[in-house]
Amino acid sequence: MLSNWFKGLFSPTRPFPRPAPKEPFVAIGDIHGRADLLKRALRSIKDTKIVCVGDYVDRGDDSAEVLRLLYARPDVVCLSGNHEEMMLHFLDHPQKHGPRWLRYGGLQTLASFGVPGASEAASGAALDGIAEKLNEAMGEDLILWLRNRPVFWQSGNVAVVHAAADPAVPIDMQTTETLHWGHADFETTQREDNIWVLHGHTIVDTPHADRGRVSIDTGAYATGRLTAAWVSSDGVTFETV
Repeated sequence: MLSNWFKGLFSPTRPFPRPAPKEPFVAIGDIHGRADLLKRALRSIKDTKIVCVGDYVDRGDDSAEVLRLLYARPDVVCLSGNHEEMMLHFLDHPQKHGPRWLRYGGLQTLASFGVPGASEAASGAALDGIAEKLNEAMGEDLILWLRNRPVFWQSGNVAVVHAAADPAVPIDMQTTETLHWGHADFETTQREDNIWVLHGHTIVDTPHADRGRVSIDTGAYATGRLTAAWVSSDGVTFETV
């Protein structure tokens, strides 16, 4: 057993096939309330399928505008991310999930929807009241749309997810937790099914595509750089706005 482990550790990585989507598409990285960058990215994309990897809310200042803009674009595939998960958990169970969400960007989202009185120190009935105000500000249609976001999208041998995928599990059998939060083996273990996994969630200085993984989160809320990956049978190229 140990000898097999050493053999696997030092054996060369096998070649990975080229991306082969059924049609070219563009994937947009984590937006995090940067409506200004999203608008610029969308204006630059014409006549090509668009897929967003999730994390539309929190941290940036314009989460409400981002959600409303994407809601009005049924032609754009919008996946869910861990920040949408935290936001919905807050709406469902404010006292249980509110403190965590507020620490990780929820305050900015609440402000964008015009919900007053929130702070990281809020607790108990105050969180219930904040959730009720957010529910009213968002409206049933937008909340339902957010709840119905898919956790992955696939074209040919390219899958788009939010965070990562378990390399030992088929894409359509991944858990939501893995796709939203990542997997310990994702960066170190190559998939055997030849599926490319394009993702955001983890901020990188420079977007890159290598051995079946495409990383496109360039930290828009902090860096002012939102990256889009153009994927076709010719390969992967990147544009940053």
